[in-house]
Amino acid sequence: MEGFFTTSTMVWIAIGVGVIALLFAFYLSARVKKEQVNNAKMEEIAGAIHEGAMAFLAREYKVLVIVILALAALLVVAGFATGNGAETLNPMTAIPYVIGALCSVLAGNIGMRIATKANVRTANAAQRGTNAALGIAFSGGAVMGMSVVGLGLLGLGIVLGIFYLLMPDLAEVTRASVINGFALGASSVALFGRVGGGIYTKAADVGADLVGKVEAGIPEDDPRNPAVIADNVGDNVGDVAGMGSDLFESYVGSIIAAIALGAVLDFTVGNSIMGVLVPVLVAAAGVIASILGSFCVRTGENANAQKALNLGTNVAMILSVVGAFFATRLLPDVNGLDIPVSFANGVFIAVVAGLIAGTIIGKLTEYYTSFDYSPVKKIAASCETGTATNIISGVATGMISTALPIIVIIIAILVSYEFANLYGIALAAVGMLSTTGIIVAVDAYGPIADNAGGIAEMSGLDPHVREITDALDSVGNTTAAIGKGFAIGSAALTALSLFASYTQAVGMDSINILDPKVVAGLFLGGMLPFLFSALTMNAVGRAAQQMIEEVRRQFKTIPGILEGTGRPDYATCVSISTSAALKEMIIPGLLAVVVPLVVGLIPFLGKEALGGLLAGSLVTGFLLAVMMANAGGAWDNAKKYIESGVHGGKGSEAHAAAVNGDTVGDPFKDTSGPSLNILMKLMTIVALVFAPIFLG
Repeated sequence: MEGFFTTSTMVWIAIGVGVIALLFAFYLSARVKKEQVNNAKMEEIAGAIHEGAMAFLAREYKVLVIVILALAALLVVAGFATGNGAETLNPMTAIPYVIGALCSVLAGNIGMRIATKANVRTANAAQRGTNAALGIAFSGGAVMGMSVVGLGLLGLGIVLGIFYLLMPDLAEVTRASVINGFALGASSVALFGRVGGGIYTKAADVGADLVGKVEAGIPEDDPRNPAVIADNVGDNVGDVAGMGSDLFESYVGSIIAAIALGAVLDFTVGNSIMGVLVPVLVAAAGVIASILGSFCVRTGENANAQKALNLGTNVAMILSVVGAFFATRLLPDVNGLDIPVSFANGVFIAVVAGLIAGTIIGKLTEYYTSFDYSPVKKIAASCETGTATNIISGVATGMISTALPIIVIIIAILVSYEFANLYGIALAAVGMLSTTGIIVAVDAYGPIADNAGGIAEMSGLDPHVREITDALDSVGNTTAAIGKGFAIGSAALTALSLFASYTQAVGMDSINILDPKVVAGLFLGGMLPFLFSALTMNAVGRAAQQMIEEVRRQFKTIPGILEGTGRPDYATCVSISTSAALKEMIIPGLLAVVVPLVVGLIPFLGKEALGGLLAGSLVTGFLLAVMMANAGGAWDNAKKYIESGVHGGKGSEAHAAAVNGDTVGDPFKDTSGPSLNILMKLMTIVALVFAPIFLG
């Protein structure tokens, strides 16, 4: 097999496995659509949700097109301005940037379309039982998962083909810099998508809960609630499309970070193609493992949803380890070069360290956010003494939940560095996200089940159907929290890898924390995640206030709403969420792009201060993201735990306190928290791509 793994082999592996994942997504989509719905009311409601979701995406994409074209133009202009040397910003960086942005947009769009088809079919299948509903919901989520990894590898394969096969004489440092544009495109779209979708969904959710459930005392997803359609649309634009772009960015960002280091660091035994090949092989093995793992999600008679999803995820992780092992055994055959077995072993250990770290962080996230464990039960018990004690308990739980994940990340960093240097840290991130296909599948399954419950409620189906969808949704809350844990954990490793690439690009061997410029950058970077979170939280608050006022207005002015004889004005509520989200996402989205550029270009700050900024934002961003995501998930499941009948059940004072806590937790876990992991990586990739300008 000498010389089997060449540059062209690497490109075709990425493209081929990407196409396989997309074909599997098409198969799953056809499977979902086979479920026939013969209820006109259900179809009408599902149609309104689909229409609202696609209308939001269309308006969001109009804004994103402007951002994408503006940044692409900046890349071209800056590239020509810095010249055409080996260590300058190449204007061709705009090509992979646009490809990465388009792939990210497609991933979110495909997921949105299938989710708004699977929700009504899940509700319909729930009339036959839990297992049928689980099968449809998971298949719908798996379409999202396979689209993310399929488009990620396909897009990356195309970019690698352009710059490795069509431009073989391009300098290696230039080639690595140009390919970084792919990650920049994915990250820029993901941040706007996650922030915009998060603002939309939480504005609708908070308005629907506070006025409908607490003030009016009507059930969740009651058709009498004017914000109910906007709330269900929000589940899709935030938790499906936004989440899809988020994890697409995490996935390709980890691979690009490893490629960036593998292409330029000399410990890859003098063969740069090997450093680029390894992350592609590991990612490809993870895609195949995810496909096989999805077949292990058993939906037969008496299946347990949580155990079924866990089984599929665990099988995928085990198979991914096996695939990574065989991939590293083949390294000595790269271009016939005699690569030491010790290095191949080190690469494998680094990948496994990331996978194990991701699994442990997922389990820790489950512990802190599932009502099967004591933290959430304690929050639920605190609701008996009111909203204040609920908030105190939830914030404390979120803070405590940062301790063990940071220790896990530290161990993963030390182990992977010990066996494969900085390159190993990047590969640990690739390993952690190698099973992204099935991680996204079990994550996207949640909002599909949630939407199914809303459709069942609004359609007047048998209460038993809602019980089934609520049970599936409760599991979905935990799987969604685990997905966020994976994304945040991998963000720390990926951002650290990109940070290492940045120091290489600007010629910094170390960061001197006694340098006043570095200290200034550290403090500025440490502050940014808090400023960003404040902006996004306030955005949700302002949008929710508009929604609350509109719902109250309709209850007062439209006759017969609460009696069920009057029809609420759903469209106005959808419009409020859409307009608010598109308006409020601009400033937080631009913050991640503008601040690194400004700091790097100011003469008395420069590359040293920018290095400090990236380090400071990485530390506080990771901790704040974990705290917010876990606190929000815990508040949500504390509410659901009370709704199961404990502490007075629905309608009790404890339940009202839990709903209030959940409304605080909503923007924590679905807007600010998950957006922070994109913020960390986007600022680092901006610094890396524009590094030649800072040198000039």
